[in-house]
Amino acid sequence: MDFDVLIVGAGSAGLSAALTLGRCRRRVLLADGGAPRNAPSPAVHGFLTRDGVQPAKLLALGREQLAPYPTVEVHELKITKLHKLAHGFRAEGTTDQGHAWAGTANRVLLATGVDDVLPALPGFRELWGTGVLHCPYCHGYEVRDQPLAVYGRGKAAVGLALLLTNWSQDIVVVTDGPGHLTDYGRQRLRQHHIGLRQEPVARLVGGPGGTLRCIEFTDGSYLERTAVFLHAPQEQRSALAADLGALITSKGAVWVDKNAQTSIPGLYAAGDTTPGQQQALIAAAEGSKAAICLNEALTKEQVMQHKRTAC
Repeated sequence: MDFDVLIVGAGSAGLSAALTLGRCRRRVLLADGGAPRNAPSPAVHGFLTRDGVQPAKLLALGREQLAPYPTVEVHELKITKLHKLAHGFRAEGTTDQGHAWAGTANRVLLATGVDDVLPALPGFRELWGTGVLHCPYCHGYEVRDQPLAVYGRGKAAVGLALLLTNWSQDIVVVTDGPGHLTDYGRQRLRQHHIGLRQEPVARLVGGPGGTLRCIEFTDGSYLERTAVFLHAPQEQRSALAADLGALITSKGAVWVDKNAQTSIPGLYAAGDTTPGQQQALIAAAEGSKAAICLNEALTKEQVMQHKRTAC
């Protein structure tokens, strides 16, 4: 095999896994397939010792800290196909120059992340990461005590609005048409003085620096807000796991066991690719955990091979 471990994805999870495996003296290829999900955000928050760092800077620091480990290679490489072999995997892809690439690895770790599927309305994509936000834990403090909106419907919108009351007392749920709210849900909004607007939305109007100025409705009225939060649907950035037949959860995440291994033996996953909370620090921790599990699995395999050879 060309490598012990091929890591697909060079965000927080992938970099963290590469660091741990490099310290285990494993032969690692880290395939960087492009900008991470949080690239539009001005800063990463809640990351111990790096609170407020720009996403690109955090990744640059991670790559710099891989340099002392001679067994770790980092390449601009988009993996497009994985083939399960009798022992290990064969990977195919393209380099940043557009050249075909192929290689083999004993194990593969997917850290490819997800993409957010935003509403097809003007302003959502343009203000994503600045005036349109997904995570109160990542961005709530920066818009504290300001007028906020929650875009969404049903139980999820009510839950997000209630969560935001820790950061602001001026919150309006915007359902963009019928909100499908239960009587209990409406009661909870009233109890916490959370407003409700059910008119169809026309667009978001931005202000300086990518901030949100207001939400404009199709009837011509508007609602001034500093930011709008939403739980956008997500889809996997890579189909590699699904193409191999790995188990995908009902929410579209790649299922993993307690050792970060998917339903395909030898194929691991970490970070936003897998179920659970999504935050850069959590992704980094999951990458490190997956790397430890990978190293122990490889060590066990090597010990067994040595035992068979000795016999």
